[in-house]
Amino acid sequence: MFGTSGVRGPVGDVLTADLALDIGRALATDGAETVVIGRDARDSGRMLVQALTAGVTECGTDVIDVGVEATPTVARAVIRKNADAGVVVTASHNPAPDNGIKLWTAAGQAFDEKRNDRITEIVGEEAFTFAAHDAIGTATRVDDARAHHERALCEAVALPDDLSVVVDLGNGVGRITADALFAGGCDVETLNGQRDGRFPGRPSEPTAANCETACEVVAATDADLGVVHDGDADRMMAIDEQGRFVPGDALLALFARREASAGDRVAVPVDTSLLVADALAEVGADVTYTPVGDAYVAARTEEPDVVFGGEPSGAWIWPATTRCPDGPLAACRLAALVADHGSLAELVDDLPTYPIRRDSIRTDAKAAVVERVAELATDEYDDVSTLDGIRVETDAGWFLVRASGTEPLIRITAEARDETDADALFETARDLVARGRDAV
Repeated sequence: MFGTSGVRGPVGDVLTADLALDIGRALATDGAETVVIGRDARDSGRMLVQALTAGVTECGTDVIDVGVEATPTVARAVIRKNADAGVVVTASHNPAPDNGIKLWTAAGQAFDEKRNDRITEIVGEEAFTFAAHDAIGTATRVDDARAHHERALCEAVALPDDLSVVVDLGNGVGRITADALFAGGCDVETLNGQRDGRFPGRPSEPTAANCETACEVVAATDADLGVVHDGDADRMMAIDEQGRFVPGDALLALFARREASAGDRVAVPVDTSLLVADALAEVGADVTYTPVGDAYVAARTEEPDVVFGGEPSGAWIWPATTRCPDGPLAACRLAALVADHGSLAELVDDLPTYPIRRDSIRTDAKAAVVERVAELATDEYDDVSTLDGIRVETDAGWFLVRASGTEPLIRITAEARDETDADALFETARDLVARGRDAV
């Protein structure tokens, strides 16, 4: 039922009021006494929140409804309200017909697989514990979550008072970013600032292709940088002052190098560029690889020497502050970084670029093929990780063979420090997949 980012899919198909009701019941049955609930701007969220609230209160647990807010705002509210769990109704960067349900611990961290499996088990067995008629939970609406989050951002980051920032909200719920930057003294111009879950301004996912207008605005003005969010503002991507969309791996390298010192580690998913490891090596730090998904990255930051975590897709985690990917916090920290160094374009241009190759192979037996590839790679290479797919490290670079989580595809990625090695590693990976498919 749960993927790496909760339950997510088309409303009326994957996401129904019945499912939301049962997840609410399961949360309460599993022991939560108070649950914070919030949602993004999708209109279907109204119905799903009502169903969740009914399920939670039906089993004797109280609900605190924080309304339409960014995912990191809701996650922080779970801690501040001393709640036992949280729920965000959001499909994040997915298109408008989708919605989703993501669960949060009392520490404001996404549920791990074990806890998601427990909720799935309760729902599947309909093993709900209903409250007596006089012990039904209460539902209370509060409207202070964003103000508290904004205050926390201003306290956490010293913002410059002479920086000009374009903030593309993508019709999502990330207005807090513009408010916090403005409160800190920045000159702020917003794009797609009207909250609208249909995402009429641009598709919700903050990719280079989807953010061309924001890039043009930054390039045509005297802005020092641009920041862009997805629908629930857990992701943040950037645009330099020349109007160039900053690749996620480059942004991850900049954040990681700023946060880490000698002996520290930074949590990154297995598909992360060599660029990040090389940038950290300059300061005596290292990467630690996780499966793809911000919940896995967040979990790794619980280890004491892991000072930062991030995904090239735009999820950034500062564990000393919050283990929820916090797009507004990332925007503020990036503004401070640019103010310190003067030019985001120069920071990015100073990073090396490495050739990377990607492809997908269609197969209806992806799990079996990947399992066979793992056997072959383990026999033939010394440095093999099967943490999420098969990642093989060599002196020249690395390659990754991984089953798609949503399609009948096997993804192949290879990266090296020069073109010839990248081509060779890519062909090696393709050959392993072909041999694995022939053996299935």
